[in-house]
Amino acid sequence: MAGWPDQGPARGNASSRCIGPGVLRRRPGAAAGVLLTILLALRPAVVTANPGPLPPEVRAALQRARVPESALVAVVQEAGSGQTLLSHQSRQPVNPASLAKLLTTYAALDLLGPAWTWSTPVAFGGPVRDGVLEGDLFVKGSGDPRLVHERLWQALRRVQQAGVREIRGDIVLDRSAFAPAESTPSDFDGEAWRPHNVQADALLLNHHAAVWTFLPDTSRGVARIVADTDGPGGPERTVVLAPGPCDDWRTGLRLQPASAGEGGWRFGGTYPVACGELSWPLADPDPVGYGARLVAALWRELGGRVQGRVRDGRMPAGLKPAFELRSPPLAEVVRDINKFSNNVMAQQLFLTLALQREPAQPASAGAARQTLRRWVAERIGEPGPGELVIDNGSGLSRQARVSAQWLAHLLQHAWSSPVMPELLSSLPVIGLDGTMRRSRASAGRAHLKTGSLRDVAALAGYVLADDGRRLVFVAVIHHPGAGAARPALDALVQWALRGAPAR
Repeated sequence: MAGWPDQGPARGNASSRCIGPGVLRRRPGAAAGVLLTILLALRPAVVTANPGPLPPEVRAALQRARVPESALVAVVQEAGSGQTLLSHQSRQPVNPASLAKLLTTYAALDLLGPAWTWSTPVAFGGPVRDGVLEGDLFVKGSGDPRLVHERLWQALRRVQQAGVREIRGDIVLDRSAFAPAESTPSDFDGEAWRPHNVQADALLLNHHAAVWTFLPDTSRGVARIVADTDGPGGPERTVVLAPGPCDDWRTGLRLQPASAGEGGWRFGGTYPVACGELSWPLADPDPVGYGARLVAALWRELGGRVQGRVRDGRMPAGLKPAFELRSPPLAEVVRDINKFSNNVMAQQLFLTLALQREPAQPASAGAARQTLRRWVAERIGEPGPGELVIDNGSGLSRQARVSAQWLAHLLQHAWSSPVMPELLSSLPVIGLDGTMRRSRASAGRAHLKTGSLRDVAALAGYVLADDGRRLVFVAVIHHPGAGAARPALDALVQWALRGAPAR
């Protein structure tokens, strides 16, 4: 599985299963869920602290990477029965990295339902006469993670279909549904330009990012640079072409935030002509201004006019929407989150859980943590001391902790859940797609979520063994040499695929 990265990429009716104001309301069939939780809690534990040594091939891979066995925590169990096939330091809390998304997405599927959708109301602040809106146009965000470029274009097209060609007021973007962030995009690793550091926003437009494509023009000796969000008539961006191989081509480039009027990035340095056409996804250096620039550019492209400006503000209470833009169903969004380990989409979902529980309050990370802890206590059971520390919804954290045993318990609970098919199908398929597409293991035989940080390499999900058993699989290496020790996780997956014997 060498080279499995853990990084992000990108209608249905609202479900009756929801989090009501003030309390978590149970879904239909909750009595069966309560009974299942009780039975799981009363079932005799079959896990011992460490039923035998690690498989020899796993130990050898760790030795080659110069990573001690104590850096690995792992559990392999039969799905359903809970019979333990491997338990290695299973109660030791470790940083789960993006395995935290398993908790976020499973809780969301259970609380909201796979068909649940986000709604983005669009309202007119005055009458429409002869193609002119006599007032402001309001767009109110509720956390939709999929308000990408083309869907925003569709929303503005619907405004025009309602008869609006000119707006005498402003275009007002309401992002008040989420509380201000607790951190900045550069806090985690100092690299705010990376899309994985984009922060949640109630009106998250195009993930606050663009894909910049480098187009060599050998006749001029430059590479033209265009963004996928560029409209006609934008500024030309170029860098000088240079000879040499196309190795780590990004190191020859320099990034600098463009002027406020221009927006986006300016590029300096050189680009290897041998690279041909390549692309670089980048978070926008001005995430607040990005949405206003994007909306203004799209409105102009559609031929619309606005006398005012595009700005942040609040939609007046009680103003009836002209229409509501509905997101794809939650099951589809969860698939994007887990297949591609998309951090900002996971954070949008994390805060949405808090917003659905307390719709009158701006959703905060603290409220979202409380919502998840309450769901864990009610549906899974109280974790042991230190066994689960929730920081955020994506796993982009140095504080989050979970034990392999608790994570295996979560996956066992999900296996018996009505939303198991949606959760299982959202996980990367080994050797085929998502963050597991480059795996060299038997293609299609496992659905595994990946997790990667500077000092963490992790896999968790379900493996189909040669003997037909479905296995719950959790393995995390927490060590400065975790990246070099990924072959040990490969070896453990192969051991499980061969049909691990009970220990």
